Amino acid sequence: MTPDSHSLKSHPVVSRDEWISARTALLAKEKSFTRLRDELSQARRDLPWVRVETPYVFDSASGKQTMADLFNGQSQLIVYHFMFGPEATEGCKHCSFWADNFNGIGVHLRHRDVSFVAVSRAPIDRIEAFKQRMRWSFPWVSSGANSFNYDFHASFTPEQVERGEAIYNYAKLEAPMADREGVSVFYKDEEGALFHTYSCFARGIDMLNTAYHYLDLVPKGRDEGTTPQQWVRYHDRY
Repeated sequence: MTPDSHSLKSHPVVSRDEWISARTALLAKEKSFTRLRDELSQARRDLPWVRVETPYVFDSASGKQTMADLFNGQSQLIVYHFMFGPEATEGCKHCSFWADNFNGIGVHLRHRDVSFVAVSRAPIDRIEAFKQRMRWSFPWVSSGANSFNYDFHASFTPEQVERGEAIYNYAKLEAPMADREGVSVFYKDEEGALFHTYSCFARGIDMLNTAYHYLDLVPKGRDEGTTPQQWVRYHDRY
């Protein structure tokens, strides 16, 4: 729940000393949260892995690429599952909100042995047209000719949805959608074997949206009420 205009007008105003006292009390909670987050991150890294056996081939702007090619010389790969189906004319506006955070991070990730790529089921020519419109530079490939999105539970066949067998975020899919958002992480060892190490979906990708975390700092917060992201537009349509 976000504050309404009345609660903002009646918000407590105190002396600087009282504010410092309240702020340092909150700081103790923030430090505790940071330590817990570090523990959670380590537990995430400690998860067991699953070997990737399927020889996925993706369509890219420069031609066919195997999954090993997506690592681009690094040993670790982050994949953003971008909602952009074969019949869609443009990518999901909510995924686009996340994607506005992707430009510029690639050079930093590469210096930590990490490659990043977005994957969608839309044809590569449509992906490239949308990418150009949005002025994005991060790598983005099409999985339209393989089962990658289905295998990693970011896309669902009509039969899966109809039979109630679609699994999303490790539970049955509640809304009948063909594609959903998510992130999957992979590792490539020195022999070239590939492993799936982690995936998260829905609000699990919340930490990857820088804009949201800035909004969490301000008095109105995310200011979304009971309909999160209904305000979101493509950045060229505000």
